[in-house]
Amino acid sequence: MSREPNAQLIAVMSEAKVSNKGLAKRMTDEADRRGIELGTTHVAVQRWRSGSSIRPQTAGIMADVLTAVLGRKVTPGNLGFFGDTKPAATELTGYPATVSEALSTLDDLAQERAETPTADPLIVRDEDLNSAVLSWMIARPDGIEADRPAHQRVGMRDVRAIRDAAGMFMQLDFKYGGGHGHKALRHYFRQEVLPLLDASYSEKVGTALFSAAAEVSQLLAWTAYDTGNHHLAHRYLTSTLRLSQVIDDRMFGARILGNLSHQANYLGNHSQAIQLARAAVEGAKGRATPRAMALSAAMEARALANAGDRAAAGRAMNEAERHFERVEAAEDPAWLAYFDSAELMGELCHCFRDLKMRRESVEHAQRAVDDTDPKYARTLGFCRMVLAQSQLIGGDLEAAVTTAGLAVDGGDSLQSTRFQRYVTDFQAEVSAYATDAGVVTFNEKVSEALARLDDEDE
Repeated sequence: MSREPNAQLIAVMSEAKVSNKGLAKRMTDEADRRGIELGTTHVAVQRWRSGSSIRPQTAGIMADVLTAVLGRKVTPGNLGFFGDTKPAATELTGYPATVSEALSTLDDLAQERAETPTADPLIVRDEDLNSAVLSWMIARPDGIEADRPAHQRVGMRDVRAIRDAAGMFMQLDFKYGGGHGHKALRHYFRQEVLPLLDASYSEKVGTALFSAAAEVSQLLAWTAYDTGNHHLAHRYLTSTLRLSQVIDDRMFGARILGNLSHQANYLGNHSQAIQLARAAVEGAKGRATPRAMALSAAMEARALANAGDRAAAGRAMNEAERHFERVEAAEDPAWLAYFDSAELMGELCHCFRDLKMRRESVEHAQRAVDDTDPKYARTLGFCRMVLAQSQLIGGDLEAAVTTAGLAVDGGDSLQSTRFQRYVTDFQAEVSAYATDAGVVTFNEKVSEALARLDDEDE
């Protein structure tokens, strides 16, 4: 259902005799004066006029700008935003009801810095999660509004450029961690990608364009997650899930659910992680390649293993392996190419580690370490740390600290806050052996590596 136009905002802008571009410029100028990176465009203003949601900070700046123009007090409520109350800045974005709302939300999110996460823990209510999952599962595709009048025409060349950019940023993410390219990526997304979605295109180009935009949005979510900004990552993922509905891309939507499951599992929300992974498996059946189904099953296995359900985790792991045995016969999208046999072994070794199955964990982690392409530095670091933890489970302290030391020697992986947590978790696990020479050497190596990382950031 389409939203009603924001009649209050339209009326105040008319009274102030300010255009969309004029208001956008005044807002960005005021934000710059306050030291805030806003970057509002005329496209965003038009979406707000059409009834899309707005961030509290942005609404406040808009109200202040219009106050100055009109010479009388204007509040966000006078502009049709929030009613009489202002939502908390950390309020999570639910599943967008419309395409316009999803795009407006993404435009707002792309103005937020991933490197300044909120200190509040991410809390997702079960009812909100259930609503998002159900909405995606039963929704009809919006479809592409082809050949509409617009000032710009988009072609496949534009889509290829977006995919190439996404591939480049993905490689930076794998090698240097999510924080390295996030700022540049969100600027590219906001200035180069989102405006194209409001342009004119054929149905074929529009379908490819929304697919490419969703890939970039997903990468923004993942890089925010890797920097530890879980609120921002979750909001990106929820809005990206809505983008997959536009073109009925069930396989990509399942991937987003899998990412949400991965995050919930990482944060210890096991029941939500299991639910999200199972929704990915069920929602993609008959619509996804075997490789994609293997990934979804692996996410389910990770969640079940972390919850301690050995039988169910074993079933999901077997299901992932069965799907993966059939990958050679399938055509996979480029975004799924990273999920190779080494990546699958990496997922499974996490499961065996969490289930305290030392032999299986060591075996799968070693295979993952041996087979992972060095260009996936962060993945290799994760697998080495899981191998170290598995060796420790078996009582082999010397091998464990040696393996963990190799992971830290990789260096680049430490730029990932997730990898840093693997390291600190391992340090806690070996703290009982604090006087052991190998443990002392490892702890010194970690301190030196983090110090070098600080030096490089200056």
